[in-house]
Amino acid sequence: MSSATATEWPQEQETSGFARLRLRFRDWRRTRPFWGGLLAVLAGLPILYFPYAKMHLGQLTMTMATTGGAGSLIIGILVMVLGVTAWVQPLVRVFCGIATTILALVSVPVSNLGGFGLGLILGLLGGGLMCAWAPLKVTPALDGPADAAAAGEADPEEQP
Repeated sequence: MSSATATEWPQEQETSGFARLRLRFRDWRRTRPFWGGLLAVLAGLPILYFPYAKMHLGQLTMTMATTGGAGSLIIGILVMVLGVTAWVQPLVRVFCGIATTILALVSVPVSNLGGFGLGLILGLLGGGLMCAWAPLKVTPALDGPADAAAAGEADPEEQP
């Protein structure tokens, strides 16, 4: 089942301020490709981090600086911006998903194997989720026989 075929969620009545804020966030999250955007933002972090990382093991310092540092910076920031853009403008989700997937694949040769595989995997999953997400189409619920007749459904007792 996808969000395009799911039924509308019933609204719960809660009165506290935190509960109201949680319900507002839930309603906002359900109208956007939230998880795809979140994975894209998380994918940008290892792509950005590893080319500039310095590890200290006792008195030994290991630097992962590569010539692709500028490319990693650009790819990591673009992937994160595409994830946020999918949240803010859900209509461009397909473009954001395809661009995130392409940038995640480009990060393999440019940015230490795509952030040692972590940024690559998160970017591919996030791009796929953004492309696959569809807004929920709300269908009005039929309350009684008058609504069913208005919708064009025939009464089973009237058929021969």
